[in-house]
Amino acid sequence: MSNGRPVLNAATDGLIHITIPVGMLQCNCSIIGDPVTREALVVDPGDEVNRILDLLGRHKLTVKAIVSTHAHIDHVGGLSKLHQYTGAPVLMHRDDLPLYQAMEMQASFLGVHPPELTDIDQLLKEGDVLRWGSFEAQVIHTPGHTPGSVSLYLPHDAGKVAGASTIHTVLDEAGEKIALTDLLKKITGPEEVAEDLPPDEPEKTATHAPQLFSGDTLFAGSIGRTDLWGGSMEQILDSLRSKLMHLPDETVVYPGHGPVTTIGNERHLNPFLQPE
Repeated sequence: MSNGRPVLNAATDGLIHITIPVGMLQCNCSIIGDPVTREALVVDPGDEVNRILDLLGRHKLTVKAIVSTHAHIDHVGGLSKLHQYTGAPVLMHRDDLPLYQAMEMQASFLGVHPPELTDIDQLLKEGDVLRWGSFEAQVIHTPGHTPGSVSLYLPHDAGKVAGASTIHTVLDEAGEKIALTDLLKKITGPEEVAEDLPPDEPEKTATHAPQLFSGDTLFAGSIGRTDLWGGSMEQILDSLRSKLMHLPDETVVYPGHGPVTTIGNERHLNPFLQPE
């Protein structure tokens, strides 16, 4: 299923969460689904839409919305195609519209063909709440990597309407089964659930931590670059320190590229976030 690439795959009574790296720059595309209503969000479908559609079909999910954390080409390349196939509205922050409309310039910078564009159906802003099934995500405007960068925050009780607990399953980069808690080396004492699982579904590990989809604002051990169009080191550090670092330490962070981390790990270990 992963073509040898790392896949995060959480499927339980409480949450369906699949993250796959797509495209030339390996943007992390996330599918977050409610297993009861089968409604889902798709975050940052940067490329390889056929793979995304295949996963949606396997889990019998209907896309409620397609969310772009920012308008760099590697995160938006599949917006149009996914919208055409699903009919789901496309969501983006207003401040990144000029960057999205400058796709030919971005493509020329990378030496690739520009992807087809689509209309943006809803403009996101700070404080918006996205709802699907029994879940909700809060929109946090985190400018700096781009003017309109946003992060999505799912609090620990995001699925409380269904009384659901969140259980994560993970395949590491080598395709080996590993508990998310082992990967993070942060959340301790989980209760493992022993079951016979299909090959694509590793052992389940229970955790009730909140989740953050940080786009390219926060990475494991690093932050988003600010030397591209509209980037600002001052803004990204303010977004991190005044917003994301106020989230609970146990918040599991799914960055736009690279491995999973936590707010606590980054607060204590990220060199960009240490006291001056």
